[in-house]
Amino acid sequence: MEMENTKIDNIHKLKPENPVSEFDDFMSIVKKLRNECPWDREQTHDSIRHLLLEETYEALEAIDEKNYTELKKELGDLLLHVAFNAVIAEGNGNFDMKDILTAINHKLISRHPHVYGDTEVSGTKEVLRNWEHIKLGEAGRKSVLEGVPKNLPSLTRAYRIQEKSSKVGFDWDNSVDAFKKIDEELQEFKAEAESNKNPDGKLSDEVRSRLENELGDILFAIVNYARFFEINPENALRLTIEKFIKRFNYIEDELRTRGKKVTESDLAEMDAIWNESKKVIK
Repeated sequence: MEMENTKIDNIHKLKPENPVSEFDDFMSIVKKLRNECPWDREQTHDSIRHLLLEETYEALEAIDEKNYTELKKELGDLLLHVAFNAVIAEGNGNFDMKDILTAINHKLISRHPHVYGDTEVSGTKEVLRNWEHIKLGEAGRKSVLEGVPKNLPSLTRAYRIQEKSSKVGFDWDNSVDAFKKIDEELQEFKAEAESNKNPDGKLSDEVRSRLENELGDILFAIVNYARFFEINPENALRLTIEKFIKRFNYIEDELRTRGKKVTESDLAEMDAIWNESKKVIK
């Protein structure tokens, strides 16, 4: 035990300006845990998949809150997942951390010919356009839309797909035309919904399916319009959700001061408090 504590103390004493040494020690720790910890030995890529996603969202939350102390920790957790998956893959004979680093080094160099080659670019837009052309020329790629994960949140996936198609020229000429598409899709949704109203308010599966498609078209058009202003719709909606929660909590808190539960109030009272909350919570 004393020897192990000495090893840990030595790790803590490593100079922060020597990241290579830190990384070597980090990989040694991960491999030791994989070999000697019962829980770590049992894990597979699939079993820790959900944890990787969770750690990603925790890192995003730290970025949103501009909590850089927490972000440092969360990025460490993400790095742990990269290393752990590499060690699992190495044990399976698939690849190791060196292969991961070699692949990403090659990708970064090959996709930045304006830095590592003789290509000249006029700015960011041309860099991004070249990036997509280079990707399309890589072995096995058949579409510029490849590489957008199916498991991404739908708003983010829509944004990325539109972004990729725009880089090869498939895009509206301007934001005004993009906004007209929103109006067009809204009218189509309204016409479909109003013409299929039932007295009891119920919809057939067929009508619901058509409305679902029309609503998807509206959301896709809104995402496209937002893209012209470099507004990420996922971020925008997340901020609005948080704002709504805070304002609704304000209603609940105010009702408590009046000796009421939210279930004992009515819409008129809650709406009045909501308007008050808008002055306090922007």
